[in-house]
Amino acid sequence: MKVELTVGDFLNRAAFAMPERVAIVDEPDGPGSLGEVTYAEMHARAMSLACRLDDLGVAHGARVAIVSPNSARFLIAFFGVSGYGRVLVPINFRLNEAEIAYILEHSGAEVLLYDPELDGVVKDIGGARSVRLDGIDDAALFAVLAGPSAPHPWDRDEDASCSINYTSGTTANPKGVQLTHRNCWLNAVSFGWHLQVSDRDVLLHTLPMFHANGWGMPYAATAMGARHVVLRKVDGEEILTRVEREGVTLMCGAPAVVAMILDAAAKRAAEGTSVPGRGEVRIVVAGAPPPRRVIERVHDELGWEFVQIYGLTETSPLLTINRAPREWDGLGSKERAALLGRAGVPAVGVELAIDVDGEILARSNHVFESYWNQPEETRRALEGGWFHTGDGGLLDGPYAVITDRRKDVIITGGENVSSIEVEDCLFQHPAVAEAAVIGVPDEKWGESVKALVVLRPGHEATEAELIEHCRTTLAHFKAPRTIEFRAELARTATGKLQKFKLREPYWEGRERAIN
Repeated sequence: MKVELTVGDFLNRAAFAMPERVAIVDEPDGPGSLGEVTYAEMHARAMSLACRLDDLGVAHGARVAIVSPNSARFLIAFFGVSGYGRVLVPINFRLNEAEIAYILEHSGAEVLLYDPELDGVVKDIGGARSVRLDGIDDAALFAVLAGPSAPHPWDRDEDASCSINYTSGTTANPKGVQLTHRNCWLNAVSFGWHLQVSDRDVLLHTLPMFHANGWGMPYAATAMGARHVVLRKVDGEEILTRVEREGVTLMCGAPAVVAMILDAAAKRAAEGTSVPGRGEVRIVVAGAPPPRRVIERVHDELGWEFVQIYGLTETSPLLTINRAPREWDGLGSKERAALLGRAGVPAVGVELAIDVDGEILARSNHVFESYWNQPEETRRALEGGWFHTGDGGLLDGPYAVITDRRKDVIITGGENVSSIEVEDCLFQHPAVAEAAVIGVPDEKWGESVKALVVLRPGHEATEAELIEHCRTTLAHFKAPRTIEFRAELARTATGKLQKFKLREPYWEGRERAIN
């Protein structure tokens, strides 16, 4: 017997087995907050969304985009859209109007669900039917239906697209990563298995839900009937407050989130206030390995378990996991931190290899189907039957160690920034003759965006002027934080920028050329 694997399985199980259990604690101050939502209600609202999309004539396989901070509605959309045969397109809410418009057009999204805070950003974007997620405009979509009603039957297909997640790459425009139901289902099950997610867990959504579908944790936690606590805005003290109030046991995030939590905990300690969650919380970190001292502090100052993973949107995203095995039980925090600083061992079902150029290659059921409408990019990424990660690394026994980023991508605060996109923006300023954008170490954000600029003869521009120029065109997190003026930039004999040479002085003395 073969039963197709689809993400709707996860909510169907929870609603059937634990209907009266609280599934979601929505952000209390969010627009149109749903408050506490049981699994039966979550399931009913997901079905309602699917029914309303039927009524709007949105066919199975059609794309439905959502641009919003974390919310109960976003979580429900994972199942109300994808679970009933349509394709969810989660969009980074930090993007600007032009960037969002590009994704909507490229994906062919027929419906755009958007947060009221983005009124000014999306108001002039056409092409898709827009629905404001305010509890009023979207009331019919997320209502608990009064009578019996069921969405149009869908011929379940695990190889159908579940979501298209746009990620910055080595080109100016983002690529749409086409993930299938099989990709997302197996990633969620593997991730949940490695983290031992159970019905006793309380997941705090410190990771943006748009980011690789929350790494698949919304699926994994739902399957087990865990409680979801929605966090709309990341703040260190607020995270500690939610841990205390809601009994949080699990969260995921970039190294910048860990830094915020540690700062808030240090402030509490100075005031004589206790830090909650000791011995209870597991925090899963990815995006770039944090400094070992940060890992030590998580253990010593918070008393939380630190788990590191490595992956990409194209791999759904789980490739490796580094969770301390029992053999490390007797180690001190310093020794343990050194070992936890590696990317980890392959997750169940994942194969890793290092090619002759030192690039990490991966093969698994989590690897994406294709880049949406970009066959040549897909062919290059999957050449030879392996996914080419673009990251340089090595194997320390079974443990992968990331040493360098081969693609021109900067990860700042967990967000991908295409250096080429920022360079293109700088070149639009009349005073800029040459520009190279690189990632440099940043204690708070992991990496920050730095531009090295050569000015045109007879032209002048200040650092502040060029930064503001970028901020008016790009999402603010993509704009350079610092700009350094140079007389010339290192290039090869053929004129290609040698970014590894430009980066070297900033990373000197560090074990890895990423942070």
